[in-house]
Amino acid sequence: MSEREQTPFPYGSRSAQEDPSPRPADEAWREQTTPGISPVTGGSSAVGSGAHGYVGPGENYYTTPQYSTTPVRIRRADALAALLLILAGIAAGVSLLLSWLPRDDAKGLDILKLGFTTIRDQGWGEFFSSGMWQPLAVMLGGGVLFVLGLLMLVPARSHRFLGLLALLVSFAAAAGVLVPLADKNWRLGDFRVGFYFAIAVAVLGILGSLKALLTGPKVGTTTAGTTS
Repeated sequence: MSEREQTPFPYGSRSAQEDPSPRPADEAWREQTTPGISPVTGGSSAVGSGAHGYVGPGENYYTTPQYSTTPVRIRRADALAALLLILAGIAAGVSLLLSWLPRDDAKGLDILKLGFTTIRDQGWGEFFSSGMWQPLAVMLGGGVLFVLGLLMLVPARSHRFLGLLALLVSFAAAAGVLVPLADKNWRLGDFRVGFYFAIAVAVLGILGSLKALLTGPKVGTTTAGTTS
């Protein structure tokens, strides 16, 4: 036998095809699919081992979830109450252009000017004793209700305070309608179209203010800076 044939193979010099020792199937598969890359046979990995994955800057493995189950009041608008109060204000504006009393062509705007003239020339006593406060309570109250209706569109946790103010103004407008109506023995036929719009101011104002008063705050939870 020649010297070449008698020399044993040095450790690690034989190829994988000449090594008769058994190898795991995973190593053989890796050599066939990724030639030239040695398979990983030891160590540990976070993937699939149950360990924590990588985290970004400013984070940790035990970050508190970005949500809370504590109920919070959500800011929102009261669209229905706002609509009713705005309509009450519009009705008051229309009444300025129409006649209120039979056999009198004076428009609501003329009555409004006469009321301010009475206050300036004769004082508040004559203003209340003559009944001029009644149409002014309706027309000026309608303007206030219109402004309160616009404020109802601003998101807030609750609109009950605005609803209370609107209810007080609506009661004043209702008094300005009911007192002359009672003096006429509740005969609507004794009034003209402008007075009907005055009634609408009181009715719409009361409905809108009650809607705002009876609507409680909406409660939800926060999730990642939002509410739900």
